Amino acid sequence: MASGEFDISHIRLGERPLIVCDVDDVVLQFIGPFQLFLQSQGHAFLPRSFRLHGNIVSQADGMEIEDQEVSRLIEGFFEAQELWQTPLDRVVETLDRLSEEADILFLTAMQPRFQDQRRRLLDRIGLLFPLLATEQPKGPIVHALHASRSLPVVFIDDMARNLHSVREHVADCLLIHLMPNSPVHRFAPAAADDITRATDWTHAAELIEAHFVSATFTRAVPAA
Repeated sequence: MASGEFDISHIRLGERPLIVCDVDDVVLQFIGPFQLFLQSQGHAFLPRSFRLHGNIVSQADGMEIEDQEVSRLIEGFFEAQELWQTPLDRVVETLDRLSEEADILFLTAMQPRFQDQRRRLLDRIGLLFPLLATEQPKGPIVHALHASRSLPVVFIDDMARNLHSVREHVADCLLIHLMPNSPVHRFAPAAADDITRATDWTHAAELIEAHFVSATFTRAVPAA
């Protein structure tokens, strides 16, 4: 399979439901570890909007860091992510249980050159599911993965724009908005009303399992 120039031909899915899941602040803690990383570099993050650029200042004088330096810091964090990032509560056991009835794939919005570091980190904490790292829109990629399959599909992300992208490209997809309760996420754009908000991974699992049951029942009952 392929989506534009992004190659997904190596991904193999079984004849069962598919769960596509974002990683940062959904599976792995991001904003908290990133703040600690910034402190180690002599900087601080001020949650004034749902952005990294424009909100990082020097601890020495409080001056805002230029965008180019912010980009360098983000890249430095992803380079060292194995030292900083940890899984969210209950994500490991929840995805392990869901994998008994569904294929799970991580779709992370990150430069592909940091994929090896992320792969090692996910493997170390027991999340061995396939990983795709790209900065391309997620909707076309999920569409290419799911294609014309009649099986249930779920997409989980903390970013409204990614959920909206998938909604535009994949019909009948259960869209779950899952994000931490952090100061910066309070500035996050709201997802559309038809996108379900999950409070945590326990709640997300309940939504997913109900979706699978509903989809199975719908396929089992012939149309009148």
